[in-house]
Amino acid sequence: MYSISQLKRGISSPTLFCRELNRLYHRRLNRRPYNTRGVDVFAEDWDTLIILDACRYDMFERLAELEGRLESRISRGSATVEFLLANFDGRELLETVYVTSNPQLYRNRHRIDTELHAIIEVWSDTGWDERYGTVLPETVADAAIDAAESYPNKRHVVHFMQPHYPFLTDETTFDKGHLEDTGNEEGNVWNRLMESDLDVDAETIQTHYEDNLRSVLPAVERLLDTLDGKTVVTSDHGNMLGERARPVPVREWGHPRGLYTPELVTVPWLVVEGKARREITAAEGERELSEVEEQTVNERLRQLGYAE
Repeated sequence: MYSISQLKRGISSPTLFCRELNRLYHRRLNRRPYNTRGVDVFAEDWDTLIILDACRYDMFERLAELEGRLESRISRGSATVEFLLANFDGRELLETVYVTSNPQLYRNRHRIDTELHAIIEVWSDTGWDERYGTVLPETVADAAIDAAESYPNKRHVVHFMQPHYPFLTDETTFDKGHLEDTGNEEGNVWNRLMESDLDVDAETIQTHYEDNLRSVLPAVERLLDTLDGKTVVTSDHGNMLGERARPVPVREWGHPRGLYTPELVTVPWLVVEGKARREITAAEGERELSEVEEQTVNERLRQLGYAE
């Protein structure tokens, strides 16, 4: 169940040990692989599903001023891999095009058995921004608009990276370690906060996180103005910002897998009816996942704050 390195970390860190206890509680002693209370996103009615990675419902409700009917849903995962496994795995989705800035589907391509009509990996080549170590919102929007023109009779899933870490600001230094390969995979902001190894207050972290959400909203609005059909804006999971988890009341940061707190699984569900609905047809996939060097995939996941 756990690797030797994970067991050593848990023994040496009381906070990580408490996290594992909470994870066992939420996953019913690992009897369920994901949050079975969550929504099956592909069973819902939409032509375009816009995913804002790690976007909390309460933050979206407060900051987003997009036209539409705002509801909430419960996600099947508290991390992207869980979300993908719970919604994509074992499914033939030949009517769907996936435009993604997140490398996790590629990284887990041998675990997630799915067949999509096309996958557009914005993160894999020129879409990656070396300055910030992520994919910027306008880059994803451009790719989504191109995909809509190339595949007019398909459902589209558009996966933005923001508000997910890293923070898109030049004003801070505490969060820029992801731009350098230090060899320390545990050095991202969330793990350092969890270990009380970062002297930054929760209000500052929340401010930068909210700014990340603000950075993606204009790109989302552009898509809502451009794409036809019915669009839903949602998230794969939320993010903890120092709130206490349960049942062990340890302060949590980030979005660890298998913790189904309200902050992590309550996500926005903004319904924008649009004009004429898209006529959706299924067809055999046009190409497989592109070949990307494993070192590149690992480096980009590291810069995004992922640590195994």
